[in-house]
Amino acid sequence: LAVELLLFEWKPRSLIPVALASATAAALRPAIIGFGPVFSVPRHALVFGTEVFAGCIVAGLLAGLFSAVLTRAVYAAEDAFYSLPIHWMWWPAIGAVGVGIGGLVYPQALGVGYETIEALLQGDSSPETFAGVLVVKALIWVVSLGSGTSGGVLAPLLMMGAALGGLEAFFLPGEGAGFWPLVSMGAILGGVMRSPLTAVVFSLELTHDLELLLPLLVATVFAYGFTALTMRRSILTEKVSRRGFHLSREYAVDPLEVLFVREVMRTKVVALPKGLRLKDLMDGIAGDGYRNQRLFPVLDERNWFCGVATYNDLQNWIAGAQGNGADRTLADVVRSDPVVAFADEPLRIVVYRMAETGFTRLPVLEKHNSRKLAGMVSLTDLLRARARHLEEEQRRERVLRVRFAFSRSQGRRGERDAT
Repeated sequence: LAVELLLFEWKPRSLIPVALASATAAALRPAIIGFGPVFSVPRHALVFGTEVFAGCIVAGLLAGLFSAVLTRAVYAAEDAFYSLPIHWMWWPAIGAVGVGIGGLVYPQALGVGYETIEALLQGDSSPETFAGVLVVKALIWVVSLGSGTSGGVLAPLLMMGAALGGLEAFFLPGEGAGFWPLVSMGAILGGVMRSPLTAVVFSLELTHDLELLLPLLVATVFAYGFTALTMRRSILTEKVSRRGFHLSREYAVDPLEVLFVREVMRTKVVALPKGLRLKDLMDGIAGDGYRNQRLFPVLDERNWFCGVATYNDLQNWIAGAQGNGADRTLADVVRSDPVVAFADEPLRIVVYRMAETGFTRLPVLEKHNSRKLAGMVSLTDLLRARARHLEEEQRRERVLRVRFAFSRSQGRRGERDAT
């Protein structure tokens, strides 16, 4: 939960302390509240047929649709409160009235509702109970969060997911009491919070029903996929986005980490001999190769790399000669300690080196222990590699535009954000 949902990174610096803290809590838990699961559920079969997995796909898609509706409804309610012609300090009071009315209609939907969740997971409630909990809890949760009233996310989603699964159990394949409530509970978590691994593990640890790993995984991934296609952000990151911040919830390898210098460097470059005389340089500096290149590698008598000279260095050298010293050589102005890159380095290291030194053009050597020139790499080459990767990503992605019209302003935002 902490690594996937809160820290937004998967690195040893995050995983190790969080894992050790979680292990400590799990080791101490039996001494405090015992070994049993938080919610007791009937045991289920170890092997499932194709019709069950087909049902999991249906449950996942329904959970994804419900997750998208919930998310849009919360922010539609928030927009509605913003449009009220009264001071914002009255919004929680109005939201509390809405919660109270929902409690009068269906008291089981109030509070954290652990007893209600466990009853739903037992699967022996009536359709009216499942529908009542689902509708009333959804409405009071939307009004509560939209008005700024204090309210949680996990327990309400567990309750609504179990209620949705209870309704699905009346038309999906029968796999024992509590099967579909538990599967749908995990799918709702994964769809709304956009954290599928957290949803699967969370559901299993709450119930200790490890036999449902595969059904939970299938339903949760389909719910997650549905919301990823229909919404740009999750219910958690949308709030942060509205405050002017951007959060990425996707883990991906930086293309600069997997591309090497040899893949983007330019090999057609002008290299100058260390013994080049000034008068010979003056004869050739008007050529295109000199004008289009700003940094020139310098080679010694054995064609080994020995330094660099910039275009400005050459111009200043020519300007300072003033008709005499035409027999002087390039060795007089070469920079013998340049910053270099190596052909077998990842581009990320080169980017950091450019940022640290301020040089955006580097000569490239074949290896760390070699002085053989391989080419040149510049910041433009790195950006070109990044652009190529983005183009490949865009070709692999498909866009699905969906509009949820809960309010006029939210509908326009939904149409703009749907991907």
